[in-house]
Amino acid sequence: MTVPGRRSSTFTRLLRHGFTDPSAAERLLDVPDLSALRGDPVLLEALGATADPDLALRGLVRLVEAQSDAERPALTTTLLSAKPFRDRLLGVLGTSEALADHLARHPGDWRSLVTYEAADLRPGLADFERGLADADDPVSLRVAYRRCLLAIAARDVCGTSGVARTAAELADLATATLRAALALARAAAPEDAALCRLAVIAMGKCGGNELNYVSDVDVIFVGEASDGADEAKALQAATRLAAHLMRICSETTVEGSIWPVDANLRPEGRNGPLVRTLASHVAYYQRWAKTWEFQALLKARPVAGDEELGAQYIDAVSPMVWQAAERENFVADVQKMRRRVVDNIPVAQVERELKLGPGGLRDVEFAVQLLQLVHGRSDATLHSGTTLDALAALAAGGYVGRADAAQLDEAYRFLRAMEHRIQLHRLRRTHLVPEDEADLRRLGRSLGLRTDPVAELNREWKRHAAVVRRLHEKLFYRPLLDAVAQLAPGEIRLSPKAAGQRLEALGYADPAAALRHLEALASGVSRKAAIQRTLLPVLLGWFADSADPDAGLLGFRKVSDALGKTPWYLRLLRDEGAAAENLARVLSAGRLAPDLLLRAPEAVALLGDPEGLKPRDRGHLEQEVLAAVNRADGPEQAVAAARGVRRRELFRTAAADLIGSYGTEDSPRATEPGPLVDRVGAAIADLTAVTIAGALRAAVRAEWGDRLPTRFAVIGMGRFGGHELGYGSDADVLFVHEPREGVDEQEAARAANRVVSEMRRLLQLPTTDPPLLIDADLRPEGRSGPLVRTLKSYEAYYRRWSLGWESQALLRAQAVAGDEELGARFLALADPLRYPSDGLGEDAVREIRRLKARMESERLPRGADPTLHTKLGRGGLSDVEWTVQLIQMRHGHARPELRTTRTRQALAAACAAGLIASDEAQILDEAWVLATRVRNAVMLVRGRPGDTFPGDPREMAAVGRYLGYGPGHVGEAVEDYRRVTRRARAVVEDLFYGA
Repeated sequence: MTVPGRRSSTFTRLLRHGFTDPSAAERLLDVPDLSALRGDPVLLEALGATADPDLALRGLVRLVEAQSDAERPALTTTLLSAKPFRDRLLGVLGTSEALADHLARHPGDWRSLVTYEAADLRPGLADFERGLADADDPVSLRVAYRRCLLAIAARDVCGTSGVARTAAELADLATATLRAALALARAAAPEDAALCRLAVIAMGKCGGNELNYVSDVDVIFVGEASDGADEAKALQAATRLAAHLMRICSETTVEGSIWPVDANLRPEGRNGPLVRTLASHVAYYQRWAKTWEFQALLKARPVAGDEELGAQYIDAVSPMVWQAAERENFVADVQKMRRRVVDNIPVAQVERELKLGPGGLRDVEFAVQLLQLVHGRSDATLHSGTTLDALAALAAGGYVGRADAAQLDEAYRFLRAMEHRIQLHRLRRTHLVPEDEADLRRLGRSLGLRTDPVAELNREWKRHAAVVRRLHEKLFYRPLLDAVAQLAPGEIRLSPKAAGQRLEALGYADPAAALRHLEALASGVSRKAAIQRTLLPVLLGWFADSADPDAGLLGFRKVSDALGKTPWYLRLLRDEGAAAENLARVLSAGRLAPDLLLRAPEAVALLGDPEGLKPRDRGHLEQEVLAAVNRADGPEQAVAAARGVRRRELFRTAAADLIGSYGTEDSPRATEPGPLVDRVGAAIADLTAVTIAGALRAAVRAEWGDRLPTRFAVIGMGRFGGHELGYGSDADVLFVHEPREGVDEQEAARAANRVVSEMRRLLQLPTTDPPLLIDADLRPEGRSGPLVRTLKSYEAYYRRWSLGWESQALLRAQAVAGDEELGARFLALADPLRYPSDGLGEDAVREIRRLKARMESERLPRGADPTLHTKLGRGGLSDVEWTVQLIQMRHGHARPELRTTRTRQALAAACAAGLIASDEAQILDEAWVLATRVRNAVMLVRGRPGDTFPGDPREMAAVGRYLGYGPGHVGEAVEDYRRVTRRARAVVEDLFYGA
């Protein structure tokens, strides 16, 4: 008798044996039908050994209650006397609710778990065919299939079969099921069966003998006419048989469905005929097939129907599979396929996705298949459709390191075991790790994790996923280093030919040069070589993910040659997680940033500092530049220091731009390009301003000391004044001076002119730093007018002679260097011109339109595509800027918010003021941002400015990547540009030209 307030001894024993609801379990144990089992001392222990004791007990009660009075004693007696049967039955009931349901519906099927012969522990295809032999309709086929599945699951959960063996048994059962379904289809339509020969080719995991519990079974159908039959009629008959086979397996009956049969891997996918002749298959693969289709054919295996026809199909397509790596777009296709898989995962599920997420099963399968395609053309031992067998063959052949292969084998087996147990619970097709605590507990216990199942499961899963995440480093790149470094005598390693093939397949255009760089970087026993051997596998992967891997590797070698002996450099890359990836992105994204870095390699330190890529404010920059100028011995040394700061800051800006545009593992790609464009434009404008200020100070100090005989200011114009400079932009400026009190005007003018000449000379001196070109062509009278004028001279000119375009140009005027008060007075002088009090009259508007139209027709370079020219083309920068400037000149006097030199700010202000509709403002803004980004991209990639997309395919690919278009999508970048600017031009026609 239980003392009130005390738990019964049964309750305590149930808790100890892993039951989470002991009270419910006590009630179930008191069920009358379980009386024969209740006193068995081993039962609780056996239930406690299952993944979910509560689930196992509920399933057992249902099974016992479902027995007839005559059958029940046989079940209970066998359960008490036969430990192997007890472990198998309770193991299944504690793991799979769906199979418990099956046993409750078919209470006699428990007998399929009783036999424990050697053959029963290792069943083959013939055994499964015998198990399905009595099925004579789709319903009985489902029951027989579940009965066989019950035995597979029992061997699995008891550890009799490992994960690879279980997957192979599931594939054999699927093969037997397809054969049985085809037999049913033939029996239902004997006339069709007589007309044709039909072969069923398994693809995917079924073809690879590595099927899941619940998965689509991928197939391809091949048909031929029987002797004397008409081919067209035979194909129609074969199509009817194939469709009936698919329905038998896929349709839901009172016994549910088996699994969907998916024929979408066939030529032309769902748009192609369900059944083709062998000749039609071959013709398609020779002419039209894409790389992914050959990758899929790696796993092709004839499983049902006409054996001779199936063998002929494999013989015909196999040679094409092993030549796929020689196809022209193989590398881009492979990169695109992997990216498409990752991009299609819903964001909310990425962290729980066992198959497709980062560090998931697909990563291993994809990588192994890629290496098979690359090296299998010259090594037939790699021709396996089974992932683990192929991985072992790659290790045996020296294509991957043995230790790495062993780690990946272990990780893959663990992840597949997780996938099996997740699907087995309810026999549903899913690859998501559950979130519910009870589900995680059952999953962990089913994998043998009993101390703290949930914590242990999460820890093991993350550990194995981390191994897989680094598999590209392990599988693809480490063997390349082993091949060149040759530090482990006796280890099988890649031959130079195989290493070259692999580099070529990974996107390297010059594999021989890449191998030379690797040898130079990784050979030897120095600390530098050892650290670089650790870094390079990761870096090579990042290089291969870019548009120009060769440039990335060459750049890394040059930087390492320059800095390899400085202890902080390699320590930075090794210890600062982001630094190495940031460096890889910068070195492989184009010419400009690496050129800037290689002129002063110590700037690589910026890449490891979280704050290092943020633009420095103008005040700090100006303070640094002017201090350096003041310390210098002469003007040349002073400006060299200023230009050195400019080079470093240009690198900082370019690196931040590239990393923000490409994204890294820790920092995803910027989704809004507008702020990135603004940041680049403002940073370069500030940098240009302080460089000019430094050159001005240097020129003045060299001849006049601290005080010039005239007050002097530099006015930024154009994109400089608008804080919208690109990497290749000249600095448009005006120079204004005003003689100091008591100084002769001619002396002041001579001093001002000498300062301007000296500044321009100093900023263009040939050095390793990029020159800064000063353009003063927007001054009054253009190139015919004096380079520098007094403020009074500007005032007189603008009052008497100023043209409309000059007033428009002043919209961008901004004081950038020199005497601040003089600069402010110049802007006050400009305000009535750029923001006229009465707005713009019709004559002035007409003149601006005429000038714009003339510029479009005369200044566009000969042969340039007007739809792709970013500056003067349709819907490009000029279109948007002139439209915004027309609004500013018309309304700027009355609306102060329009008085800004920045195009996007003025456009937003015009929209807020109701002067332009929000949808039109958005269209213009999108076009302006995109055109600016294309210009920036061209400069970053080519190292020289350009106003249109580059013609070189590799350069174009790099521009596309900067803009967010992956491999194979470069054409979309051009089409999107045309679409965006075409819409902008329509708005310009309406707002600017009044069309």
